[in-house]
Amino acid sequence: MAPTDVAGALSSAAADPVPGLSGRVGTRTVVLIGFDGFQALDLVGPMEVFSKANTYAPTGGATPFRYGLAIASASGDTIVSNSGLQISGAVPLGKLADDLDTIMVSGGSVEALGDSPEGRSLLLWLKTHARNARRVASVCTGAFVLGAAGLLEGRRATTHWANCGRLQEMFPGTQVVADAIYVADGKVYTSAGVTAGIDLALALVEQDLGAEVALAVARDLVLYLRRPGGQSQFSANLAAQAQASDRFRELLRWIAEHPTDDLGLPALADRAAMSERNFGRLFKAQTGMTPSTYVELVRLDRAKMLLETTNWPLARIAERSGLGSVPTFIRACHRRIGVTPEQYRARFRLPAVAGEAPGNTP
Repeated sequence: MAPTDVAGALSSAAADPVPGLSGRVGTRTVVLIGFDGFQALDLVGPMEVFSKANTYAPTGGATPFRYGLAIASASGDTIVSNSGLQISGAVPLGKLADDLDTIMVSGGSVEALGDSPEGRSLLLWLKTHARNARRVASVCTGAFVLGAAGLLEGRRATTHWANCGRLQEMFPGTQVVADAIYVADGKVYTSAGVTAGIDLALALVEQDLGAEVALAVARDLVLYLRRPGGQSQFSANLAAQAQASDRFRELLRWIAEHPTDDLGLPALADRAAMSERNFGRLFKAQTGMTPSTYVELVRLDRAKMLLETTNWPLARIAERSGLGSVPTFIRACHRRIGVTPEQYRARFRLPAVAGEAPGNTP
């Protein structure tokens, strides 16, 4: 099947497209950067969010504005995604204006960039122009491009969960947050895999235009919910199991099924028939985290599920999830997801239980 050319469709989707040559009064230029091997949704998803925001942006006020959208690449012309989707008419980076508002780099097969002329041109351009942009962002493995350009040094960042270890290894000066949907550190924003770029774009729209506009965009695009940056992109249990050997995988499943049991180091080491020291060392080597960290994340996963699906009081959820007390529950929420239990429930409680009395939920 021949690759699909969607340049016309994308141009018409942008309510106020900018050719990439200059910003205009009342326009905040958002440049979405792709390259051969990019992941199409990393680029098209955020573009649709910014485009749709123009529909709902207020026209009054002291400083009304619209987003001007430009798709760019190192050399311009046509870029081909990793699925064969073609986008023609990309603006060459060298022809973009200096007064850019937001730069967003898509993910994809970043290995294809490597030490290629395209890769070198992109990195040089980012090093020169990122300092002048109000915001610089990446979707999925686009974080590796920002890292190679030196933009993640000394910052917190994230990427697709499967690549977080590699990102940390390649850029040791970066604090990689492995379970975040997106991370903001100063003017640099990074997001997790694929659809997380849509969540990040919605967050940037909310930052610029307020929650009402962002929610209108989410409804229009039929997004079930907007996830904050603190919501985990994967289950702690599944993430640990993906790395563990068969021997540890069985123990991890047992822990996840018994969050209210005694899951202290002595009890777990005894269950694994190991010394505490050896168990702790092997557990971290197998899962990338200490036993106590894993236990807390498993219990928090259970607590989050109960927040989403019941109207139980916090004390009952803390007890049933193994967290024990409300203060411990609150501290775990702050530490791991950056919000209070009440804030999490307000965002994610399922509509079916939202109107039920606390005692009516089994």
